[in-house]
Amino acid sequence: MRVLVVEDEVRLAEMVRRGLVAEGFVVEIAHDGDDGFHAAVTGDFDVVVLDIMLPGKHGYSIVRDLRAQGVWTPILMLSAKDGEYDLADAFDLGADDYLVKPFSFVVLVARIRALVRRGAPERPTVLSVGDLELDPARHRVTRQGSELALTPREYSVLEFLMRKSGVVVTKSEIVRSVWDANYDGDENIVEVYIGYLRKKVDQPFGLRSIETVRGVGYRLASTLS
Repeated sequence: MRVLVVEDEVRLAEMVRRGLVAEGFVVEIAHDGDDGFHAAVTGDFDVVVLDIMLPGKHGYSIVRDLRAQGVWTPILMLSAKDGEYDLADAFDLGADDYLVKPFSFVVLVARIRALVRRGAPERPTVLSVGDLELDPARHRVTRQGSELALTPREYSVLEFLMRKSGVVVTKSEIVRSVWDANYDGDENIVEVYIGYLRKKVDQPFGLRSIETVRGVGYRLASTLS
């Protein structure tokens, strides 16, 4: 899941980024309103976490203008203000949720997951490829009725492959979609995680659904073998 965090407090933004990455999210950061608005319009995000008081474009203006342009990505607003009029203004402009600083990180993650569940009806509630199922709302993967224990990164790689079921994807595409935007390491890390997934998703069931397409990338077979 991809999250855009628009927050001018650099230390807070980095703290949120690291925490969300540890939970398996892909995170992009913007430190002012203008950059945040541009990223929200042009990017493909599941949730925008948006501070109200920003240099450049104000948070309320970002919400209003995004909705005016038909961008309906769920927005969770952050503010040091907790007055009822502030909340009312945020919701009237089109925000989906509101969190007052300082906030619990556990609550932030729960709110983001709730917005993903509510705000992306075009995506299937449960992703299915043969007998392999991934439930984004419950963060749960099963095969043949057995629940699989995946790390956050393994889960994110598998989710990407399942959303692209039957399509060959390159290492670069996987890194861009699953790893943090600041990742500048070796793309061969993808091979490592593909190996982890095969040991958990395929081998115990005698299957080879995660295919290597030599010289190109990987494909999750839509028909299992």
